[in-house]
Amino acid sequence: MPIPHLRPRRLRVSAGVRTLVRETTLEPRNLILPVFVSEVDPQPTEISSMPGVFRWPLDRVAEPAAAAAEAGLGGLILFGIPRAKDARGSGADAEDGVVQEAIHRIRAGGYEGVIITDVCLCEYTEHGHCGLVSDGGEVLNDETNDRLQSVALSHARAGADIVAPSGMMDGMVAAIRAGLDGEGFSQLPLMSYSVKYASAYYGPFRDAADGAPSFGDRRSHQMDPGNRGEALRESSLDVEEGADILMVKPGLAYLDIIRDAREAFPDMPLAAYNVSGEYSMVKAAAERGWLDERSVVLETLLGFRRAGAGLILTYHALDAARWLAEESVGKGA
Repeated sequence: MPIPHLRPRRLRVSAGVRTLVRETTLEPRNLILPVFVSEVDPQPTEISSMPGVFRWPLDRVAEPAAAAAEAGLGGLILFGIPRAKDARGSGADAEDGVVQEAIHRIRAGGYEGVIITDVCLCEYTEHGHCGLVSDGGEVLNDETNDRLQSVALSHARAGADIVAPSGMMDGMVAAIRAGLDGEGFSQLPLMSYSVKYASAYYGPFRDAADGAPSFGDRRSHQMDPGNRGEALRESSLDVEEGADILMVKPGLAYLDIIRDAREAFPDMPLAAYNVSGEYSMVKAAAERGWLDERSVVLETLLGFRRAGAGLILTYHALDAARWLAEESVGKGA
């Protein structure tokens, strides 16, 4: 048998060489920490289906923000759990709403990093849907966009750095962009959940945010998991309407969509959401000793980066940042 002259293994011979030629890197600044802030929990309350993730009362919400800053994370994204809900989701755009107040308290605590706010109604409506609902149970599109515009404006006035609409309403980006520009917030970036699938991976999040729909489902507005080309159409529309950052959600089962979006929009910042079900699967398997949590988490996050995501929203963010720091110390960085 002839001796091979091309030997890719030469570049895998040592940790130093492997690091030198690594094509994709993962850093804490690529990670965004989701934070649940609550008006109903008197103390930090661990979410049963998401071990290690908490709902934070307003008087303690500066703590996860401080941890995110210390870890060098790229930012955090706020999800609110209000004390009261109604059909319109009135608490979502209240001046003293839970997210609005959380922004003030986080800033008062000294956090200078990026604060992103989720713009949706599902956590604030008594029916749990992402928009206003007709008497017949239909999620109303244009009427919901008016509400989302108002919510985004309230977050902007409170001091959000980026607003992130997640409801998958047609035209929501255009409505929010028009509202922001009209009120003097033309410089405020908009991160759109431009490709959000109707996924079974969201289950634990609905426990965390008390946001499960009381009837029906969200398949009338979230995307069908079998559709690939439609994802690019959705992203194209959001770019035309004024989105500054695109997002694919979930991440792990949709790496092909992340790659498609990166290739179609090479100059657009692209985020992936490593969602609650993906997090909980790893935690459950690790607790049973079936896999090594650290290795699997870092491999998964690196996979999102390799697929093309520059930003990753993940509940693993603080742990991942710590592990990455430990690796850097071990390499003498």
